[in-house]
Amino acid sequence: MVQLSGQSKPTRVRYGMLALVFVNVAISYLDRTNIGVAASALGKDLNLSKVELGYILSAFGWAYAALQIPGGLIADRFGPRILYAFCLITWSVVTLAHVLVRGIGSLFFLRLATGTLEAPSYPINNRVVTQWFPNNERASAIAMYVSGQFIGLAFLSPILAMVQVYAGWRGLFIGTGLVGLIWGIVWYLFYRDPLDSANVNKAELDYIEEGGGLLRGKEQTKDQVNIWHWSNVKLILSNRTLWGVYIGQFCVNATLWFFLTWFPTYLVEYRHLSFIKSGYLASIPFLAACAGLLLSGFLSDWLINQGKSASLARKAPIIIGFILSLSIVGANYTENDTLVIFFLSFAFFGIGMALISWIFVSVLSPKHLIGLTSGVFNFMGNLASIVVPISIGYLIQGGSFKPALAFIGIIEFIGACSYIFLVGKIERIGTPTQTDINEGKLVS
Repeated sequence: MVQLSGQSKPTRVRYGMLALVFVNVAISYLDRTNIGVAASALGKDLNLSKVELGYILSAFGWAYAALQIPGGLIADRFGPRILYAFCLITWSVVTLAHVLVRGIGSLFFLRLATGTLEAPSYPINNRVVTQWFPNNERASAIAMYVSGQFIGLAFLSPILAMVQVYAGWRGLFIGTGLVGLIWGIVWYLFYRDPLDSANVNKAELDYIEEGGGLLRGKEQTKDQVNIWHWSNVKLILSNRTLWGVYIGQFCVNATLWFFLTWFPTYLVEYRHLSFIKSGYLASIPFLAACAGLLLSGFLSDWLINQGKSASLARKAPIIIGFILSLSIVGANYTENDTLVIFFLSFAFFGIGMALISWIFVSVLSPKHLIGLTSGVFNFMGNLASIVVPISIGYLIQGGSFKPALAFIGIIEFIGACSYIFLVGKIERIGTPTQTDINEGKLVS
C-alpha cells in the first residue's frame, strides 16, 4: 500500500524500479545476441549456408514483431510485475533448450519461441517508465533503461566470446539461459507499481502525477476506453506523426540488428580477426551507442527544462543521430581495422542518439493505450529484425560485405527523412471514450 507519511521530501523509489528494468533489458539482449556470437561456429556445425544462417538470425524477429500488438495489449491488461516475471522465466527456459538442437528446423523453432516470449518486454518497459516518471524526466529514464542493451553487451561481449571459445556455442546458451531464469524471480520479488509500493511516499507520488506520470494508468471510469476494441488500433494507425515515428524506428532497428546478428561474423570472417579479439573490439560500438543514447536523452530533457518546444527537444537529437549513422558506409573504403571500428562505432553512436524515439510513445499515445501504441511502434520497428538479417545473408553471398553496409546506410537516410518530413507537432493524441467508439468516432 502507499505510504501516506507527512514527509515533504519525495522518495526516489522510481530510480530503483528503473534499475530493475535496466537489468531486464540487458538480459533480454543477451538472449537476442547469443545467436549472433554463436553464428559462425553454429553455422559450421549444422552446415548452414549464409542465406540459411540469415533466416535463422531473423527467426526471433518473425515472432517478436508479429506479436508486438498483442504484447502491448497484454501489457495494458496484466501489468508489469507478473507478466515480466513470466516472460523472463519462460524465454530463459527456451534459451536453455537451444543446447538440444540438431538441425535448422529445431533451431528455427526455438528462435521463434524466444521471440514470442520476449514480445511484451518493451511495451512493459514503456508502461513502467510512463507510470513511474514525470514528463520532464522521461527521456532520461528511457535513455537509461535502453542503455542496458548497450552497457550489458559492451561489457559482456568479451565474456560471451570466451565462453564460446572454451565451452562451445551450447555452453553459451546454458550460461545466458541460467542468468535470465534467476533474474525473473528477482524481478517478481522486488518490482511494484507506484500505487502498490510500500516504499514510495505521497510526495513522490504527487511529484510523478503532477508532472504527467500516469501512475493511475490502470484505473478507468465507465466512460473510458476498452483497450481490446479494434477501433483503438485504427486510431493509432491513422496518425501521420506516429507513422513518421514508426518508419524511423524501423530504420533505427536496421543498424541495431546488424550489430546484434551479423557483426561478429563480419569481424571474424570478413575482417579476419580472431574470435576473442573480435569479442573485445565488438564492445567498442556498443559503448559508443550507449554514449549517444545517454547524451541524447539528457540533452532532450535539458532542452525541455529550458523551455524549448517538445518538437525541437525530442526530434532534433534523433535527426542528428540518423545523419551521423550514415558514416557506417565509410567502413567500405578502408582496410585498416582501427578505422573500420571507428566508422562502425561513430555510426552506432548516432543510432544511440536516435534510440530515444521511445519517448514519442509516451508523449503521443492516448493515455490508456500506451501498451497498444508501444506494441504497434515496436512491431513496425522490429520488422527490421526480419528484413535486415535475411537481406544481408543474400547480399554477402558474393563474398563481400560492402553491399550490406551500403544497404544499412540507405535505410538510415530514410530514417532521417521520416523525422524531417512526417513527424509534426508533438502533442498527445486524445483518448476516445467508450461512447465515442460505440458511435464510430475517433479522436485524432
